Amino acid sequence: MNVEDDPGALAELARLGVPLVPAVLLGERAVHGWNPAAYAELLGVRYTAPPALPPAELGVRLDRILEATQRLLVPLDARQLDYTPPERARPLRDLAYHVFRLALAFVDGMDHGELPEGWLQERAPDDLRDGPAVARYGALVRGRIAGWFEGAAPGEFARVIGVYYGPQSGHELLERTAWHAAQHLRQLHVLVGRLGGVPAAPLPADAFAGLPLPDALW
Repeated sequence: MNVEDDPGALAELARLGVPLVPAVLLGERAVHGWNPAAYAELLGVRYTAPPALPPAELGVRLDRILEATQRLLVPLDARQLDYTPPERARPLRDLAYHVFRLALAFVDGMDHGELPEGWLQERAPDDLRDGPAVARYGALVRGRIAGWFEGAAPGEFARVIGVYYGPQSGHELLERTAWHAAQHLRQLHVLVGRLGGVPAAPLPADAFAGLPLPDALW
């Protein structure tokens, strides 16, 4: 169901307790987001999830993904950031901002013990008009995350956080944050390529290794 064209679809998701897309529905049961283990349970099939990367490694991967996003955005002007792809009614500016905001949401969630859905629905502030401005915001986010990791004790990642889609350990939330950012970087790389005249640096494919990314981009 295309929730942008069918308002009733969002109401149906809400009735089943799903706050945001993407989601998979089977009868009266639903799974929110990219969650292979929950998909397997929904379908009644076996699935063994690969072991998650250690938190320290996930932190390094997340920073590399954010750095690559910064580099990708710097050449873009305001007009290019206004581009809205046909796959989803979200301007490139909002998608680029979202990559950094979702990463910051990990730290905010760990500090507050909860991560509400509203944090991930925020749109880019008006002052982030062009690529360099969004990239500068990204640099601030990276600094905030790096400082958090410097002060984080190993036990932090065992804490349970009240995330809008259900309770998650800090380790689980960090893994989700890393692959979530990676997935959007993949999308941004394609979108920037469509603009023409803006050479995009190669994706840091090795930073994606070991993350449970979906095959599809959208």
